[in-house]
Amino acid sequence: MTLLLISVASVAFLVSVLLPFAVKPLLARWGVLDVPNDRSSHSSVVIRGMGVSVAGGILVALALSLATGLVAVDRSLVLIVLLMVAAASLLGWLEDFRGLPIRVRAGCQLVIGALGTAALAYTIDQSYWWVPFGALAVAAYINVANFMDGINGISGMHGVLVGVFYAIGGALSDQSWLIVAGLVLAAAFAGFLPWNLGRGFVFLGDVGSYLLGASVAAIAVTGLLAGVYIEYLLSPVLIYLADTFTTFLRRAQRGERLYVSHRQHVYQRLTDTGLNHLQVALLVTAFSAVTGAAGFIVATADAPVAVSGSLLAAGVVALYLYSPRILRARAARRQAAATTDLD
Repeated sequence: MTLLLISVASVAFLVSVLLPFAVKPLLARWGVLDVPNDRSSHSSVVIRGMGVSVAGGILVALALSLATGLVAVDRSLVLIVLLMVAAASLLGWLEDFRGLPIRVRAGCQLVIGALGTAALAYTIDQSYWWVPFGALAVAAYINVANFMDGINGISGMHGVLVGVFYAIGGALSDQSWLIVAGLVLAAAFAGFLPWNLGRGFVFLGDVGSYLLGASVAAIAVTGLLAGVYIEYLLSPVLIYLADTFTTFLRRAQRGERLYVSHRQHVYQRLTDTGLNHLQVALLVTAFSAVTGAAGFIVATADAPVAVSGSLLAAGVVALYLYSPRILRARAARRQAAATTDLD
């Protein structure tokens, strides 16, 4: 199984890293471009929609895992995840290529989540009361991933990190489908990173951010219904959820239109402190890695250690949310000190 697992993950990586050679010229010819505005974190016209290559890597690898018998048990779960990811990727591609009204996008996201969760409930013999929860979870995290996809590297690293944690969670839970799904997710987004961080960088586009959000949410909902500890599934995405939720609340309190583009996310404000895209992406990923590790401790440790893990996760989330203020204050002190020295 180990060799076959490595082979399937390698296919996900290779498809994701090689397909852009064919896709990039087509996207340029079709005019699938991201034009910067005053709320953008980049200053030049960039090709977007490269998430189709990552989608290709994930879908081909998951299909291969089914065809080769890598997932001997719970094959239906992998198939349902595959179909949910494919549907969300197609929706994101339509948004990239043609544009869709908000109500249509939101409705389709909810339908994908509802149908996928209903299929899971039927397959695992769970209550259909999970369907509304699954619909909201999938639609919500598709939008979380979309909102957080604003700087180079952040989404690719998030896909790699969450995929690795989910694969570890699958190993600890003795659920082979989760190991496969997690490693495929990680490998495919690892293949995108060289294209996103290189000199001639490209963007995932909506097809890629929808893919990321749907992959994470579909795997998480499937894992939850299959009996995986919720801490395994939730802890790696805490930073993304906290950033999006607190930003949403601040904007709602100010009476702002919530779907208008902005630069108020924590990760965006971190770029305004002088950090570059790669530094911020690494910082967000590092915070997510700590909350992920803390969640695994909470799920498996005795009560005193579990409480410590919970406090650690809460502290890390709070530190992340306040990090732009901390860095700005530090920069102001340095500037004041430098001015004093000159005087």
